[in-house]
Amino acid sequence: METTTMLARCGSAAIRGLDALAVGIEVDIAPGLPGLQIVGLADAAVQEARERVRAALRNSGLRVPLTRVVVSLTPADLRKEGPAFDLPIALGLLIASGQLPPERMEGIWSAAELGLDGTLRGIRGALALALAAREGGARALLLPRANGPEAALVDDLPILGARNLREALALLADPASAPAPRPRPAPPAVAPADLAEVRGASHGRRALEIAAAGGHHLLLVGPPGSGKTMLARRLPGLLPPLTREEGLELTRLQSVAGLLPEEGGLVRQRPFRSPHHSCSAAALVGGGGSPRPGELSLAHLGVLFLDELGEFRRAVLDQLRQPLEDGELWISRNRQRARFPCRILLVAATNPCPCGWYGEPGRECRCAEGERRRYWARLSGPLLDRIDLQVVMRHPGAAELAGVCGGSEARSGEAMESSATVAARVRAARRRMRARNPAGCGNSLLSAKELGGTLALAEDARTLWESTLERRRLSMRGGLKVLRLARTIADLADQPRVERAAIAEAFSYRSFDQLD
Repeated sequence: METTTMLARCGSAAIRGLDALAVGIEVDIAPGLPGLQIVGLADAAVQEARERVRAALRNSGLRVPLTRVVVSLTPADLRKEGPAFDLPIALGLLIASGQLPPERMEGIWSAAELGLDGTLRGIRGALALALAAREGGARALLLPRANGPEAALVDDLPILGARNLREALALLADPASAPAPRPRPAPPAVAPADLAEVRGASHGRRALEIAAAGGHHLLLVGPPGSGKTMLARRLPGLLPPLTREEGLELTRLQSVAGLLPEEGGLVRQRPFRSPHHSCSAAALVGGGGSPRPGELSLAHLGVLFLDELGEFRRAVLDQLRQPLEDGELWISRNRQRARFPCRILLVAATNPCPCGWYGEPGRECRCAEGERRRYWARLSGPLLDRIDLQVVMRHPGAAELAGVCGGSEARSGEAMESSATVAARVRAARRRMRARNPAGCGNSLLSAKELGGTLALAEDARTLWESTLERRRLSMRGGLKVLRLARTIADLADQPRVERAAIAEAFSYRSFDQLD
């Protein structure tokens, strides 16, 4: 007796880095001993789909083919990971066994983890998958209902959201039988801490404003209680709101990392990440057998705050050098290479020595010279060279602390500007940069050639820059960073040219260039 071979095809995608790559699922039913074999560089979670798919089909009242089944995931040299291939494998089996008409799956991509009872469980990276499906010309995308609102952020792609396998089959038969998922509204914005709450620290407040305006990295060095952490936590409140494109990029990044809240919609707030100083290099920059984003990428378009910088291992900190320059990170593993964006504002804070009181008037440092040298040796010269603003903080006096404890501004002797006031100046400076700079980038991202075309340096300012550069023996990178800082200072003051005062102020923020 002759038996016919049945072949079915379905579409899906595999997550690699921040993107999703198209994957074809081919299911072949042929004569032979009953069994289901999965080929195509599948990891353990994909291989375990055999048992989940069988149980889900049986418990959904569908027939499980009692013959030899081969499932091929193409392309064969692309690593397939995770349980999101359960649903397309199950649909391919139904097509190959004649339980689902093949025309219903034409042009439809699908992804979901299957429960043993046929439930469709949520997956990570749904937004990246939806973008890949639209670019790949898919007619629609079938996902768990929990992922529907996230995928619906992508325009011009119908999304089918189902709770279980039976409901998915009903949607394929009649896509209009259930309402299309709609994006959930963004959660209410959490009001950032106000800069007006920070008393004193005028030099640090000014540096924070410059960092926000030009996208410059910032190092705060001072004793305990000098306001380093307070300043760092107020930086997100000075940055402009996210655009829709930036919000989509952050939403996709958090979805790929599995950190997107179930009730959340489009990400509206810039991230603020503060990893502990004991974290590993993989936790900071990303990695693992299947590359995942680390704290560096999770802070993309926001702030990465490294508190107690001197307590981080030097090998971990040196991993930051290239990403800080390039704004993106490539993680290479066996047979795969993943890209993660990391355009961040780095704010680092550290004590001047292990006890924290070196150089502080009225306090005695208990550290030996060798201890201080070993403490600072964790911060390599090349890393410090990449930090634009290096600020020395001092412990606030009694008059300044009186303002924190409810005293009047008159008693503290200083009227503190709010975050809203400073943010308005930052937005105005960024508008000037967008109108002048190539591609509208911030001053910190200007190349040497682009900087030369936009600097407009006054003659006396050039003389001061050259003489100070020679006297302090700064590297070329450090010298260019001074010019970028001066350009940002001029933009904040609405000055078309960079004057001598801007160069002098920019040099005042380069306190630790010669440390190694």
